[in-house]
Amino acid sequence: MKLDTEEKSRRDHDFRLVPAAVAGWAATLAGLHLGWWVATLVGAVAIICATVLLVRGRTRYVGVGGALLLVGLVAAVPTALRIHDAAADPLGSAAVHGGTAALRVEISERPRPIHQAGYADQQAGTRSVAIPARVTTATVDGRPVESTGRVLLLAPVAGWSGLLPGQEVTTSGRLMPARGGELTAAVLSVRAAPADVGPAPWWQRAAAVLRNSLHSLCAILPEEPAGLLPGLVLGDTSALPQRVEEEFKASGLTHLMAVSGGNLVIIGGAVLLLCRLVRAGPRLSAAAAGSSLAGFLVLVGPEPSVVRAGVMGGIGLLALALGRRGSALPALAFAVCVLVAWDPTMAGNFGFALSVLATAGLVLLAPRWADSLVRRGVPPGYAEGLAVPLAAFVVTAPVIAGMAGTVSIVSVVTNVLAAPVVAPVTVLGVLATVVGPWWPGAGHLLIQVADPEARWLITVARHGARAPGAALSWPGGWWGGLCAAVLLVVIVVAARFRRLRLLVAIGLVVMLLTVVPAKVLAPGWPPDGWAMVECDVGQGDAVVLATAEPGRAVVVDTGPEPGPVDECLRRLGVDRVPLLVLSHLHADHIGGLASVFDGRAVGAIAVGPGRAPAWAWQSVSGEARRRGVPLAQLSEGQRLEWPGLSLEVLGPRYATTRAPALQDGTMINNSSVVLRAETSAGRVLLTGDVELAAQADLLAEGVDLRADVLKVPHHGSRYSLPQFLAAVRPRTALISVGAGNGYGHPSKSTVDVLGTMGVLVTRTDVDGDTAVLPGGSGSAVARRGEPRGPPR
Repeated sequence: MKLDTEEKSRRDHDFRLVPAAVAGWAATLAGLHLGWWVATLVGAVAIICATVLLVRGRTRYVGVGGALLLVGLVAAVPTALRIHDAAADPLGSAAVHGGTAALRVEISERPRPIHQAGYADQQAGTRSVAIPARVTTATVDGRPVESTGRVLLLAPVAGWSGLLPGQEVTTSGRLMPARGGELTAAVLSVRAAPADVGPAPWWQRAAAVLRNSLHSLCAILPEEPAGLLPGLVLGDTSALPQRVEEEFKASGLTHLMAVSGGNLVIIGGAVLLLCRLVRAGPRLSAAAAGSSLAGFLVLVGPEPSVVRAGVMGGIGLLALALGRRGSALPALAFAVCVLVAWDPTMAGNFGFALSVLATAGLVLLAPRWADSLVRRGVPPGYAEGLAVPLAAFVVTAPVIAGMAGTVSIVSVVTNVLAAPVVAPVTVLGVLATVVGPWWPGAGHLLIQVADPEARWLITVARHGARAPGAALSWPGGWWGGLCAAVLLVVIVVAARFRRLRLLVAIGLVVMLLTVVPAKVLAPGWPPDGWAMVECDVGQGDAVVLATAEPGRAVVVDTGPEPGPVDECLRRLGVDRVPLLVLSHLHADHIGGLASVFDGRAVGAIAVGPGRAPAWAWQSVSGEARRRGVPLAQLSEGQRLEWPGLSLEVLGPRYATTRAPALQDGTMINNSSVVLRAETSAGRVLLTGDVELAAQADLLAEGVDLRADVLKVPHHGSRYSLPQFLAAVRPRTALISVGAGNGYGHPSKSTVDVLGTMGVLVTRTDVDGDTAVLPGGSGSAVARRGEPRGPPR
């Protein structure tokens, strides 16, 4: 009986087109990375195999042979020619020499904002956009060239962010080589505004009106759900707070903010359900669902990822409409063949791989696992709710592990908790987008109904990201993905045999106990009697100074992004912050400002005399107004006291008469507030990012710089005077720095100088959170030893 069931399960799916899809995918991927001739070679092999199957194969192999023959011909000729033409485009050779080009291009996709890491908000951190385009005419160094290839424009936000697909513009700039493995001929770095801007197609203008309307409707909600709803509905995360974005990534929910086949299945499924309620026929239902998919694709834009999602969503609707499992797998294989032939760059796209694998998992694994759970007494609805995210996690985990170098152990749980509200919030958001421009009252009502669902998703993501060991480190690259795939295959296969299930469960428990740090399961943090903690916030600063009252501490700087400083304060049990000091207004010191307020009472925000950069000052002052806390300026000689803690302001003594708009990074660093703290563990010198000029001023004024603990200036950069370090004469030096940062911090010369002085040097990228506490002869250091990894 068991054999009959398994044989029937195998007959449920038609695998005949799968070899053709694999061959077409492999040929295109090989051609992109190894050269057009490799695509030709793989295509030729597919043609030979197809010929053998057609000539000598049985009747049941005729379909496989025909599909392989067609795919081989496409891979060997059109695809190989397109790869060859892109490689031979004259703009590519000009880009190698850094030529200057004047181009007339047609915009292919909506501009994608490039967010600079560490900024307090998305808009402040967006200085440029990336715009894929196709060349119509080109001039390089004053000479016309023949090119109709693809280019990527890196342009400023002003004048470019509002462009729509289909518009033609004229621009100029310096050419740069494109990234390998794509059909892009070159990258053009643009400085000026676009010229001779042509009109956009009417449907693109209409879609832009609808997208802008959704943002306007969401303005009635608080910042986090207002930024999340456009991401859930349209994949537009431009207004999403960075903290929420990071929490969705850490909890394995980031796919909800990308337009995927799931979005289109939800929309099409809702239309089919409506048609069924009104007893519409199959043809009318199919036409209505197809029209809704086409309209949604126009609404979100014609990007390749959206087209891919449309095809995958169509496959899901096909299986849903026909009620046949066997139709979905051939449709998926056919879609793979069509997509890689239409746009060969999809073959090397991680999103494409994730979409294909997720769809395959939902087709092949989820129904069987759901049926198995139902046979074991689980209600059907709950069984499907468990099987779908588990199948998606299993088949996509190897790709995600190799791509990100991490494995989320909370992904299945968070996706199960999120699943019930994803469909309602998507449908409500789409209805609000369509209805809002014509009936604002109804649009606002729909947004308010969608608000609780959006808040629930934020809550799930936030708690999932805070779970101990939510994301485990894993080897990156192809080897990491292969290792993850082998491990999952072993687990899934072993779980089929009753005698091996117990061994698998024991092995997983042992692995988790080995991989998850012991301090996560039984954290011995913070150490008793801590006086100061340098929080590990990546490439930035955040210092916590304890008072004699439990739960009350002064915070100096907040790191480059929301989240890490909040997590550090939670670990320390800090719920009251009488004073929050911002040493200066660079993004890596103010980026986490908002998260300090989460669940805490903050007495005041204190800053130095600097007001540059302007966007940062506006962000800080605006946050103070929103929170209703006073904003104070610290001045030299000022002294502040709390039980068990006192602060004295030593600087800045370095001043500049230049306007804030004209101040550069060095001037802003030298305006950092310098504090001397008296703590239970001794004297601590907090130096912000002061560089050579400010350090020289402190030395020239004869300021008493001696301290037991030094917060090393500017993340241990090379701009530290040896005389300054010698004047401090610390026993311990703390360096707050992000792992793998691109600035070369900390500098070897600075660390060497401290080493020759016999100073104990700690680094947050190696030691994690670092605490200073009273010791037998001054101060002692305790390390949490859980670094955050490379900066994002």
